[in-house]
Amino acid sequence: MTVDGVREIGVGMLGYAFMGKAHSNAFRKIAYVTWPPPLTPRLVAIAGRDAAAVASAARRYGFERSTTQWEELIADPAIGLFDNLGPNDMHAAPTIAAAEAGKHVVCEKPLGRDADESYDIWRRVAATGVKHMCAFNYRFVPAVRLARELIDAGELGELRHFRGRYLQDWGDTSEKVWRFDRAAAGSGALGDLAAHVVDLARYLVGEIETVGGFVRTFIAGREVDDAVEATVEFRGGAVGTIEATRLALGRRNAFQWEINGSEGSLYFDMERLNELQVFHADGDRARGFKNVLVTESDHPFAEHWWPPGHIVGWGDTFVHELHHMLAVIAEDTEVTPHGATFEDGYRAAEVCDAIVRSSESGRREAVAYRITQDPGQVLEESG
Repeated sequence: MTVDGVREIGVGMLGYAFMGKAHSNAFRKIAYVTWPPPLTPRLVAIAGRDAAAVASAARRYGFERSTTQWEELIADPAIGLFDNLGPNDMHAAPTIAAAEAGKHVVCEKPLGRDADESYDIWRRVAATGVKHMCAFNYRFVPAVRLARELIDAGELGELRHFRGRYLQDWGDTSEKVWRFDRAAAGSGALGDLAAHVVDLARYLVGEIETVGGFVRTFIAGREVDDAVEATVEFRGGAVGTIEATRLALGRRNAFQWEINGSEGSLYFDMERLNELQVFHADGDRARGFKNVLVTESDHPFAEHWWPPGHIVGWGDTFVHELHHMLAVIAEDTEVTPHGATFEDGYRAAEVCDAIVRSSESGRREAVAYRITQDPGQVLEESG
């Protein structure tokens, strides 16, 4: 079916809360802000465990129907894209089933609760041949994409150092939520926040080879970690630090990173999402960092939005991310290098698991990535 000459794709979504709202908003915006979209998303059905709540979400978000049985989304021939935004323990079975039914899949991060589960999801989904994307949406921040362009152009020279931290404060609570349940979440700040830092480090600097770190739990009786600290070595020779916690009082959504090279440096703060600070050694030494407002017409993603100086928001990163996925499906191209595949989701999990091993052993740990050339062959790549 086509809408105004644009081919349609049916969307089935699992999860209706925080991320369900963010992705539904993005699909609705794609249909008109990015006109013409690669595909017109048709919001067919949304699934969740609470019948009344998911029915209310379906009405608000614009889905045609709701269900408490995710299996109905898999069986529905009208759905061509399955968007899994459920709790971490609901990532594996529905995502694999959707792919094996021939549906393209998006899965929220972390891909699995640990590297083993993430590897199984990646291997089984990749074997089906469908398009798959792990929802590391911060790759689709305009300033982050501009940073990648500057690095690829060699403007920073040799990359020497990365420091990244993701700090929030909502975890300082006695409230019982699934993110504090090890069986449901797998980990705490590690998978929730540090995974984002790991993915951005891999996206901007390169593969991580070794880690030294520790994880800590401060809230009595809590099953998962509250804070993560790690040092990392990159394959290309750079070194760095990764930090994450949900107990940094006063920090609402502070994802900050800096990259230092032989010819320049970059600094970014998620709470100033439209800005990238840039330093060039050949011209800025006396003046310091230059603050670039990433809204010019030749900046990443600007073609979808407003005149220069008119900023975009956090929710618009999902517009960019899901637009990318629809273009990949429509044009039969690759999710990489800018989108995160399930392999990227798995590799981030290997780094996170290595941080846990280091915390337990008190030693630096190598990151060994399993690679697969076909579903029956598993090799190991060191670092």
